[in-house]
Amino acid sequence: MFLGLIMLLMPGGCFDQAENQAASSLVASRPEVGVVTLRPQSVAITAELPGRTAASLVAEVRPQVNGIIQRRLFQEGTEVAAGEALYQIDPASYQASYDSAVAARQKASASVPSAQAKVERYQGLIKKDAVSRQDLDDAMATLAQAKADVAAAQASVETARINLAYTKITAPIAGRVGKSSLTQGALVTANQETALTTIRKQDPINVDVMQSSTNLLNLLQAVKEGRLKLGGSNISVKLKLENGTIYPYEGKLEFADANVDEATGTFTLRAEFPNPERLLLPGVYVRAIVEEGIAENSFLVPQRAVSRNTKGEATAMFVNREGKVEERVLSIQNSVGNNWLVDSGVDDGDRVIVEGVQFVRVGQEATPIEVTIDETTGEVRERKTGALSDGKATAVANREPATTADTGRN
Repeated sequence: MFLGLIMLLMPGGCFDQAENQAASSLVASRPEVGVVTLRPQSVAITAELPGRTAASLVAEVRPQVNGIIQRRLFQEGTEVAAGEALYQIDPASYQASYDSAVAARQKASASVPSAQAKVERYQGLIKKDAVSRQDLDDAMATLAQAKADVAAAQASVETARINLAYTKITAPIAGRVGKSSLTQGALVTANQETALTTIRKQDPINVDVMQSSTNLLNLLQAVKEGRLKLGGSNISVKLKLENGTIYPYEGKLEFADANVDEATGTFTLRAEFPNPERLLLPGVYVRAIVEEGIAENSFLVPQRAVSRNTKGEATAMFVNREGKVEERVLSIQNSVGNNWLVDSGVDDGDRVIVEGVQFVRVGQEATPIEVTIDETTGEVRERKTGALSDGKATAVANREPATTADTGRN
């Protein structure tokens, strides 16, 4: 009764101050932590693989006849069309050979009408027994020989014409022509080892990337077990360039090699990309981002929330439904941006601690505050201040402080 009487006689300001101190002590015993609420979602599984660009078509230009180069007919480093003239070899000797072959064909053709008339005449006379059968056979043989001579002469004309045409070297494909290895006045030979120039088709352009056989095996097993769903036959591919920027055009996967390299344990994937601005040159180092499939009903845990225990296991701290901190072991499958793809150890609605984990311990009560993670940097972008899960704690924290008059009464 004495203590109750003292409490009744205490000034109101002192009572309010004591209540505020008790509330502050309660809040201080429950530190605030930033959490992210996990929800199941469909996650696109991608692999970032190293690779190099390669021209979709490559043609090394070599002469097919011997001669002296008279002129170079193209500008180095420009686009050329298929069939466009590149070099002119001195055609004088080949023109003479062609003219000689044409004359030989005319000579051979001149003997055909006479032999044909002789055969027709003997065919009429043999009915009257005016000539022997042997004479008719000889006449027919002479006609056949004359026709064969004409055919051979025609073949010689065609050969001479082809060689004459080869004196003008043309582009076998359309593309960008490189530098010329020989200049005007140089002597070239048919099918020489040194190429005169090289033409590369750069639109579209290919990207050859390397994938490990282990990753391929893991991918096939995930599909078989139903953990991963393939995205379809037209698998899209993105490129990350050497300066870190993303190439503006998407490509598609063309094929995967049929064997694994025994030395490196990898196999080759080839993707094709449009290259209208010729931004990509053959031989450039790139990183290809390949969509391997879709993981349905999966969870993404921010990487900043995951650490390793003494056993090397991936762990994270959570605030459970009772408001207490607990630690769980996670099964990580893959890295997706600044998150880990987790297939066990989490459930729908779990709150993982991403900020303030150093101020709490397992079993301690904590006040979770929802935060937003920047997917680009992985850092906390936004905090919902005052969004405490415990209603009483919120009420105490938001209580009006004692007035100056009340304090003065104390």
